[in-house]
Amino acid sequence: MSDSSPRRLPRGRHALPREEARRLQRLRLCGAMAEVMSEKGYVATSVEDVLKRAVVSRQSFYQLFDSKFDCFMSSFERASELLLERLIPIAGFGSEPAQTEGAEPLERFERAFTAYLEALASEWSYTRLFLVEVYAAGPDAVRRRTDVQSWLADALADLLGARSEEGRFACRTVVAATSAMVTAPVARNDREGLLAVGPPLIAHVRRLWAAGVLT
Repeated sequence: MSDSSPRRLPRGRHALPREEARRLQRLRLCGAMAEVMSEKGYVATSVEDVLKRAVVSRQSFYQLFDSKFDCFMSSFERASELLLERLIPIAGFGSEPAQTEGAEPLERFERAFTAYLEALASEWSYTRLFLVEVYAAGPDAVRRRTDVQSWLADALADLLGARSEEGRFACRTVVAATSAMVTAPVARNDREGLLAVGPPLIAHVRRLWAAGVLT
């Protein structure tokens, strides 16, 4: 996931257009928010902590964000973007064709789910923000997390070709169960435990498919 650690702006005057400089500052602040929060948690993280990690002035911060929560939500959206960067080419979510176009739905699911876990493991600070600290940030953040989960459930149903209400409900339960199963090892800082969720959950989805539940 190529842009999770944006380059630092050079000191003094530089040739970057203003909007590009602001974009890079925003990304740096989002990354710093995720890093500090993964160490201290949402409640204990201050704007000052983020400024020190990002090496950005307070004035620059408040030119980009209204508050710590505003920066947190931008970091949450960045975490979502990084996840989709992995999933879109493999599963075909959105408008881009999948790398596995023509593959069986279960094969595409297995590759997409494996990519999902690998993405979570490779962007640990953003993953903790996305899965754990979001619950400490308050109801608006939790609602956004729920929206993302609903979108993933619909995407899974489309990926597997689930058209019946029973099939789409089963996809929602799979996504909800996955969320609970991956959050626990992330909260423990257990990358191996996170990746270990994959094989049994993939096997379970295959059993649901064989039983005709995901139709």
